[in-house]
Formats: sequence, C-alpha cells, structure tokens
Amino acid sequence: MSKRTIIEPFRIKSVEPIKVNTREERVNLLETAKLNVFKLRAEDVLLDWLTDSGTGAMSSAQWAAIMLGDESYAGAKSFYKLKEVLADVTGMEHFIPTHQGRAAEKVLFGAVCKKGDIIPNNCHFDTTRGNLEFLEVEAVDLVIKEGLQPSTIHPFKGNIDLERVEELLKKESGRIPFGMITITNNTGGGQPVSMANIREYSQLLKKYNKPLIMDVCRFAENAMFIKMREPGYEQKSIKEICRETFSYADGATMSAKKDGMVNIGGFIVLRTDQWLDNVREMLILSEGFITYGGMAGRDLEALAVGLQEGMDEDYLRYRLRTAEYLGERLEAVGIDFVKPTGGHAVYIDAKSVLPDMPIEQYPAWSLCNALYIEGGIRSVEIGSVMFGKRLPDGTETYHSMELVRLAFPRRMYTQSHFDFAAETIAELKANAKKIRGVRITKQAQFLRHFTAEFNWV
Repeated sequence: MSKRTIIEPFRIKSVEPIKVNTREERVNLLETAKLNVFKLRAEDVLLDWLTDSGTGAMSSAQWAAIMLGDESYAGAKSFYKLKEVLADVTGMEHFIPTHQGRAAEKVLFGAVCKKGDIIPNNCHFDTTRGNLEFLEVEAVDLVIKEGLQPSTIHPFKGNIDLERVEELLKKESGRIPFGMITITNNTGGGQPVSMANIREYSQLLKKYNKPLIMDVCRFAENAMFIKMREPGYEQKSIKEICRETFSYADGATMSAKKDGMVNIGGFIVLRTDQWLDNVREMLILSEGFITYGGMAGRDLEALAVGLQEGMDEDYLRYRLRTAEYLGERLEAVGIDFVKPTGGHAVYIDAKSVLPDMPIEQYPAWSLCNALYIEGGIRSVEIGSVMFGKRLPDGTETYHSMELVRLAFPRRMYTQSHFDFAAETIAELKANAKKIRGVRITKQAQFLRHFTAEFNWV
C-alpha cells in the first residue's frame, strides 16, 4: 500500500474570516509600519506565521475546561489541578505559574543570577538572551557546529557541544550558576536535541555541581523527534519520553503558549526548594500570588488540558509532517532552508534567496518584508536584526545566519494555505533581484527587532 497523506487529526468547528488586501495596499501598510511586520495590524495579514506562540486554536475540551476556572486569589483549585498534571509529566514538585515564558525567565533569572554570571545553552532565543543581558549576564551559545549550517543534514542539530561546555566549566565555573538547554532549538531552526545529549549534558553539569535548567517550550515536539530518530525510543510513548527528558533536569521554564496549546500562560518547575523562596518573592513582586502568578484560573484549567493534548502522537505526527511538507515544496523549486525541517516552523536561508544583498541591508529582514508585500504572509526574521547589535562606536555586529522563520500556529491552517505560501515563495525567488534592502533608523537597546524602524535602502 502506498504511503497515504497524513491528514489533520481534528475537525474544524468554528471559522474566522481573513481579509485579502491588494499588493498596493500592503506596500502602503508596511511603509506605515516603518517596514517592521511586528507593527502591522493582524487584520491586514493573510497568513500570520510570525510566531506559533499563543496563536493556535484551542480544543473543545479546553473551552469546556475554561468554565471550571476557579478565580480565587489564593489557593484556587485550578492551580492544584495543573500542579498535578505537571508533577505527572515533569516529576517536579514545585510549580510556579507565570503569564508567559519571558516572565518565567525574568522571575528565575532575577532570583538566581547576578551581574557577571555566564549561562551556557545550545542557543538562547531572543527573550531568554534579552532577560539575561538586561541583568548583565553573559548568554553563551554552544550548539554543535552542524547547528549553524543550514544545509547540513543531522538528526539532532539542536545538540549542545559538550566539549565546549566542559572547556567553559573548567575556565569559568565560579561564574556559572546553572546550565541551560532549549528544546527544540528555536534559534537554530526548531531543531531537536537527542536524549543522549540531554543525559550527557546533565551528567557533565553534575560533575561541576551545576543544576540543569531546560527551556521546554516545545518539549513534546522534541519528544516526537526522539521517537522518530533516536534508536531505542521507537516503541516508547511520547509521555514516557517526556518523563525521561525531565528526569535529567533540576528545573525548567516554559512558555505554555507553544506545546501547552494555550493562548496565554507559562511556568517554572523546580525539583528542589533550593531557589524556591527567592523565586516566589520575585513572582509576587512582578507577576502575582504564588497560586496564580499572572494567570486567570480559567487559563490554568485550559493549560492542564492542553499539556496532555500536546503530547498526542497523532497530532505530533501531523504537526511535524506539516513543516516537512512545506520544506519539500520549497526544495522542489530550489529554495534553501534549515534541513531537516524542524517541528514548529520552516526556516528559509535568506542568503540563498538574496545572495547578492550585502549583510548591511539585512537580507532576512528584507525577505520578510517581501513575503508580506507579495503574499500577505507575516513571518519573522532570525538574523542580524534580532541577534546583531549596534556597538557604542556606531558599528554593527551581525549574526552567523540570516533566516526567515515561518512559524505555524497549532491547529489553524490547512494544506491549501501551505500550498499558497509555497507558490508565493517560489515567485519571490524568481524575482529576487527586485527585493529591496533596508537600513535601521530607530532601535531599542534590548530586543530591538520588536520595535525597530527602517527605511528602504
């Protein structure tokens, strides 16, 4: 029997209309937004693939759970319900709710880190790096070399380079309060981390008496990659793989807006109470009381359901296949992207589409603008605007990769949307010489990509 199409493992129960603007309208809208797609109104976007964070559709079971929300300020039963679910999945006793992932990072880092510290990671994503650098902590990326080579095929390009980690630990142990690892590695193309790498990293940190903190926004997608690619895990359930993953960690932060399948929410989990008092103090100062932490009771209920739905194997197989399908369509017309495709997004290599555009004109940002103008598609740059810097002397640093991330909201778009996107991107490549570069005219000190303003070159 031939291999059949993997279909969406759900039925659509409610629909929302989307507006189709003309190309001329989109040019004017983008210029009004100062050439920054973050500043566009959502109603003026046809396919909104800016992020998969909090943008997906919740299930009927989640909407039903919302009606059970206990909105008590302290000790709400919704808190304890979610605490039980997290203890079951992570094996960790202490649960600290926050309104989203960057809040979890801010609370944890504020409680544990100090100026001059160093945090190793495979790759810190934008808010993680921003929260550390705001505290004058050095965020060090130590992904394996394959993780910085878009066209190189490797099953686990998110793996951290253990030799470089140990070199850092030998030289700077006194400045490292803990090690981090991000699963999947968003900065490097949504690439997974193997169980063997997680285990060995944990063991290495223990050798130097350092805890391991995981950024687990996409822990279920990472587990599915392990099941599909790592020998010995083929017959294990996703939940079993997730439990083993968490068993090597001393704590975790999560933006639950990803694999938690909700529109808002996040948390910290900790295995021991070593940092608990400081973390709770920071939580109360910035988020809320310890049993709601910036989340309504109804959101706690929706997350308790969503965490379990996010580990459903049929859903995950469809989820990963979606990215793979778009990758196949792009490869057929000669467009390079981070290979193999990740779990939540396809990352186009902008340098391959715009080989003649100088890095000073920000090729990935320019390609994002072109995607919106030609197809109404909102994507996000992961390149030298997001990860570069303007130095005090006025010079710029540039990122090693110029990627355009097409991040797919969960349970929202159908195959025809992906076909339309593939056709639009193919047309862009055919007319690449017409794509205009940009220059920055205004920027913030931290996380400049969110609010920066540009002019055409």
